Amino acid sequence: MSGAGMRTGQVAEAAGVNVQTLRYYERRGLLVEPERTLGGHRLYPPETVTVLRVIKAAQRLGFRLEEVADLLEAGQHHHGARRSAGLQASATAKLAEVEAKLADLAIIRETLQAALDTGCDDLIACADSACCPLPFGELGTQAR
Repeated sequence: MSGAGMRTGQVAEAAGVNVQTLRYYERRGLLVEPERTLGGHRLYPPETVTVLRVIKAAQRLGFRLEEVADLLEAGQHHHGARRSAGLQASATAKLAEVEAKLADLAIIRETLQAALDTGCDDLIACADSACCPLPFGELGTQAR
């Protein structure tokens, strides 16, 4: 691969990641091991920049690196039997997780707003008050 590859720093800069991130993804198997020059420098194919951007975008959407690896693998094997689900199935599952988190956050927001509206200022005093909206009793029964 003479002249056709990109060196580590070039790839990292073009993708907006640092060199340590690039090497970490390589160790984790998210990136194909690059060819090397006679001097031992890594030479990545230009499409590595796109793969790095895809990895970072998937992480911003909430996918863990293991899930990203599965998505990348599924994309590489789109013509044969797949070990993992493709983007549609993974995105559907991730969306369900996000919806559940949003529902939990909505309850937390409502409870905190109610605490502000009732003027709770002291957790111990609030816990003993009948008008306190904080779920002190519910937490105690769940722990048992």
